[in-house]
Amino acid sequence: MTDLDHSTDTPDELTGGPPGPEPPAGVSPPLGDDSESTPVADGPPSEAASESTEQRAPKRAARSVTRSAAKSARPRTRRPSRAKVVPHPTPAERAARGKAERAEVGRSVHGEWESPSDRRDPVDLLEEQAATRVPELVPIRYGRMLVSPFTFFRGAAYVMASDLAGLPRTALEVQLCGDAHLSNFGVYAAPDRRLVFDVNDFDETLPGPFEWDLKRLVASFAVAGRDRGFDAKQRTTINRAVTSAYRAAMRDFAAMGTLPLWYARIDVEQIEQLFGRQASTKQTKQLDRDVAKARTKDSLKAFAKLTHLVDGEPRIAADPPLIVPVEDLQQPGERGGLDEFLHGLVRSYRQTLPGDRRRLLERFRYAHAARKVVGVGSVGTRAWIVLLLGRDERDPLFLQAKEAEASVLEQFLGKSAFAEHGQRVVEGQQLTQAASDIMLGWLRAADADGVERDFYVRQLWDSKGSAAVETMSPKSMRMYASVCGRALAKAHARSGDAIAISSYLGKGDKLDRAIASFAESYGDQNERDYQALVDAVDSGRVTAETGL
Repeated sequence: MTDLDHSTDTPDELTGGPPGPEPPAGVSPPLGDDSESTPVADGPPSEAASESTEQRAPKRAARSVTRSAAKSARPRTRRPSRAKVVPHPTPAERAARGKAERAEVGRSVHGEWESPSDRRDPVDLLEEQAATRVPELVPIRYGRMLVSPFTFFRGAAYVMASDLAGLPRTALEVQLCGDAHLSNFGVYAAPDRRLVFDVNDFDETLPGPFEWDLKRLVASFAVAGRDRGFDAKQRTTINRAVTSAYRAAMRDFAAMGTLPLWYARIDVEQIEQLFGRQASTKQTKQLDRDVAKARTKDSLKAFAKLTHLVDGEPRIAADPPLIVPVEDLQQPGERGGLDEFLHGLVRSYRQTLPGDRRRLLERFRYAHAARKVVGVGSVGTRAWIVLLLGRDERDPLFLQAKEAEASVLEQFLGKSAFAEHGQRVVEGQQLTQAASDIMLGWLRAADADGVERDFYVRQLWDSKGSAAVETMSPKSMRMYASVCGRALAKAHARSGDAIAISSYLGKGDKLDRAIASFAESYGDQNERDYQALVDAVDSGRVTAETGL
C-alpha cells in the first residue's frame, strides 16, 4: 500500500470510495501477504473459501447493532480543511477487505426482518417529520400516503431508516441515495442533451452502508409487485433480479479503470437495446412513447402548462392548494415580503454555481414564483417554482427551489459533514451521478417569516421521465428491476469501493436470495404500517386530505 500526502478541502462525508478511509475500529483490516493470491481481474474471491467464516455472522449481528448505536452517538461534524493522507490500497487488498467483511456480517444475515418489541410507532415518526413542515400541507401528505401501501412506502423513508438502523450493517460505505425506491429512478437530459437513466432523488443522501439503499430498492419492488397483484413467485423473480443486476454490474465496475468508471453512465439507447432483446413489441412501443414524452418535458412545456398572461405578462397560474402564486400567500396589507425573498433566493443561489453557469443564469430575469406541492414524502416541505425569462417571453427557464432538511439517516448514521443541507444534497448528487443538472446549486436564506432555511435549486423539468409502475406487467417490472439495480451499482461504485463491495457480494446468488426474502418480510411490515396510518386517520389522531 502506498500513501500520498494530499491537501484537500473535501469533507470526510464524500471520501467513502477508493482512495478512501481505513476500515473503522472493530472491522477487519485488509489482509496482508495472503491477499496477494486473491483473484481480482477474474472477479471476487471464491465463495467456498468464505463459507466457514461466514457461519460466524450471527454472532456479529448482536455486536453490530451495539457498535452501530455507539457509533451513531458520535455524530460527524464539519472539520477544518487540512492536509490529509489518502490511503491507496492495492486491488488485492481492497478485494480482501470485502471478503473479510463476510465474516463480520454474513450475507445471509441480510435476509432477516422481525419487528422488535420496542419498535417505534410509524405514525409517531411521520408526525415527528410533520413538526417542521407547512401545517396546511401535511394533510395532503397523509392523503397521498393513504392511496395504497405502495404510496405509503414512498413516503416512509424515515420509518424504514429507523428499522434498518437496528439491523447488522457492513462497513462498506457509499454515498447513499437514502430513499432509493423504484420511483426515484428515471431519465433526464445530461449536459450533452442525451437522455440518461439514473437515481434522481437525493433529499436524504448521506454516507452509509451500501446495503441500506439496496434493501430499500428491493423492498420497493416487493411492495409495488403486491400493488400490481403479482403472485409470490412473480415477486420473488423480480426481487432477485434487482440484486442480481446490482451484483453483476458491480463486478463489471470493479474491473474498470478509475476514469472509465467515473464517466460510466446508462444512456437511454442502452435501455432500448436491452428491451429490444427481451421485450414484446407492445412493451417496446410503450418505451418509445415514454422516451418521446420525456424529451418534450422541458421549460417550454412547463411554460405552456403552468402559466397564463396577466396584464400582458406571463404569470404562474394558481391551482390551490397544489400551486399557489407568491402574491396569494402574502397576508393582507403585506407588501413584497415573499417576492423579495425569492428575488434574494435567486441571487444567493447564483453564487454557488460555477462561473460559466453563473454567467448563463445572469442572462435570465426573475418574472414570477409560486409554491408547489411535490412528491409524496416531500409534501409539506417548502418548495418553490421560479419563472425566469431570457431574451423574451418565449425563452423561459423554470427552476425549482426545494427546502433541504436534515437527512432522515442522520439520526442513525451521524450528522452531515456539510453545514448546509442544500449543499449536502447537491454534493451528494454530483458525486453519485455521472451527469447532473447544470443549474444545480444551493443556498441558506431567511424566509419571509424570518426563519433561516436551506434550499437546493435545479431545473424544474429538463427532459425528465419516470416509469409507469402502475401499468407494468411482471416481465416489464423484472426488466425495470434489472435496470434500477445496475443504476444503483453505478452510483455506489462512484462513491464507494467497487472492488471491496464486489468481493463481498460474490459470484453466487446468496445475497440475491437473502435480500429478496427481507423484501417480502418488509412488505408485510409495510402493510401493517399502512394500516396504522389508516387507523390514525379514522380515529382522528391525524388529518388527511385525499384526492390531491
